[in-house]
Amino acid sequence: MDDGFELHDLRVEVVGPPDARIFCGARLGDSFELRGEMLHLPPGQGFSIYSLAALLPLLPAKQRATDPNDWMSTDAEVACPDPNCPTRFRITRIGKRHFRHADTTAVPLVKS
Repeated sequence: MDDGFELHDLRVEVVGPPDARIFCGARLGDSFELRGEMLHLPPGQGFSIYSLAALLPLLPAKQRATDPNDWMSTDAEVACPDPNCPTRFRITRIGKRHFRHADTTAVPLVKS
């Protein structure tokens, strides 16, 4: 039985007006990548936990295949959770990674 599935790797980048004041501690161009379930930040770069909290619920959905008409397929930017901060975070699919069910959980796969 094939127990494989694919997830998109994601890149999240800080974007926004170049002349606006950023309050969330980010700098334009700051980024991180999500590869599988692992978050990777460039050396020496941080990321606000409040910004991350706003992004986390969307990342697993963005990793999965979606219908082309679904807003999850077309909408790529998320606003900073601080209403006074003009920063936006762009989520981009940058590749696919193959996984096996048996390698990701102890729960057996039951096909009906």
